[in-house]
Amino acid sequence: MPIVKPSPDELLRQVQAEEEYERRGRLKIFLGYASGVGKSFRMLDEGRRRFRRGQDVVVCAIQSNGSSEVTQLLKDLAEFPPKTINGVETMDVEGLLRRRPGVCLVDGLAFDNPPGSRHAHRWQDVEEMLDAGISVISTVNLQFVEERKDEVARLRGKTVDVTVPESFLRRADEIVVVDAPTEACTDGTSAGLSPEHQRKLSQLREIALLLAADVVDEQLEAYVERSGMASPTGMQERILVCLTPKANATRMINRARLIRDRFHGDLYVAYVGQQDLSSDAQLALERNFAVARQACAEVQVLTGHDPVSTIIEFARAHGVTQLFLGHSPKTGWWSRFTGSTVDRLIRAAEGIDVKLFPQ
Repeated sequence: MPIVKPSPDELLRQVQAEEEYERRGRLKIFLGYASGVGKSFRMLDEGRRRFRRGQDVVVCAIQSNGSSEVTQLLKDLAEFPPKTINGVETMDVEGLLRRRPGVCLVDGLAFDNPPGSRHAHRWQDVEEMLDAGISVISTVNLQFVEERKDEVARLRGKTVDVTVPESFLRRADEIVVVDAPTEACTDGTSAGLSPEHQRKLSQLREIALLLAADVVDEQLEAYVERSGMASPTGMQERILVCLTPKANATRMINRARLIRDRFHGDLYVAYVGQQDLSSDAQLALERNFAVARQACAEVQVLTGHDPVSTIIEFARAHGVTQLFLGHSPKTGWWSRFTGSTVDRLIRAAEGIDVKLFPQ
């Protein structure tokens, strides 16, 4: 295959992207899927390790929970004093830009600043510091992510007023899901956890892990673009999104479309046909087909007794590199994509990335 050299415009874009990357501060986020998982401790512990390695680390905002571990970590680190606006303490962005520390520790990314502040939201403060070349380590809980708050509220039974846009989290250089034993995540509701509460925590954890996986995808795509590896003759992703009659496939299709466009790849949307669909299921399926066509995907209706082997056969024949599946705890034939069937699918899809999206 002949080597295609990048055009001068492409080389200029690569150089500019690399220069911007080098100039910008690094962002690391500790993401919690429930209260009590230990985000603040992880952030401060990371800051302490960096301080001991000789980095200039300051604590800019902290939501102390009164734990002895957090209190001890704070003793080892310098705190940058906040400023007061209309009687409310808030992060002193102007002072930090003058001080220009190497690393700022910002607890509680989802925070609205008081009226009269430099920015309305704390995440905007962090954005300005990153643009100034200051690295930031921060924390946020899943329920405060704007695009996930409704989904999380259905599980938690609580809504929140302050949020952070998911697009900001996707710009992070590193995101860490802070895990903890389920008995530690009481969320202030009870001393123990019922099986139903444990199930909800498990679902929240899965949502957080999927969000973190999306951020990793963004990081890879940004690296490929900066390095000049992405081109029509270079990497090519072939993504297969599997539809079900009742699944809401919009998120899967939109995510697949972004990857397809970035890597100049192909997007297939497939449905393994079923008999005797209800009118509601048929309408839902048609809505998913409409979303797929709007994304300029190649829509396929497959036939086969075993959904797993049918999907894998199609994927192999078309050189699929990523497989997107929706799943839910609801009953029905698609619920067989849980437990041992998922294991069988992953084993059969050797060499293909399988991504599960909760429905």
